[in-house]
Amino acid sequence: MKDRNVVRRLTAADAVAYRAVMLDAYATHPSAFTSTVGEREGLPLGWWEKRLGAEANAASVVYGAFDDEGMLVGAAGLSVEDRERARHKATLFGMSVMASARRAGFGRRLVQAVLDHARAHGGLRLVQLTVTEGNAAAQALYERCGFQVFGVEPLAMAFDGAFLAKVHMWWDLEGAGRG
Repeated sequence: MKDRNVVRRLTAADAVAYRAVMLDAYATHPSAFTSTVGEREGLPLGWWEKRLGAEANAASVVYGAFDDEGMLVGAAGLSVEDRERARHKATLFGMSVMASARRAGFGRRLVQAVLDHARAHGGLRLVQLTVTEGNAAAQALYERCGFQVFGVEPLAMAFDGAFLAKVHMWWDLEGAGRG
């Protein structure tokens, strides 16, 4: 039975669908991601499986949103720092919802699933992320979920002969983003 209209942690069995969702995201919204279709499409399926954090002690996990047809329509990941002095931090990465599934609450549910995972992880204090400057819809979603801007990185990404800035945001797991 396929998952229907749910958000859940992805497993290695979801790697093919996850790859398709992310390649679509890189192609459809190239300025939103540092990775490109060209960099990712040739990677072996094992890379995608590892990205999902299928191992018990994985440094990253990915949650997926499934529509009422049971199709994967969105994803968001969480990567936990492994360096001793930074283990209190994690990064939300690879957030995407396919155009056909937008405005149905999947984005918010994915962010909440990642934050819930971070809270349950133990030892984490904050989750951070970056969003391309000018991506107002994504930034607004993160702000509605409690993230706050703490800076802007100029020249963060080269895109089509120009440089784009990245807005850095954070969410305090103990103080709901308040610092």
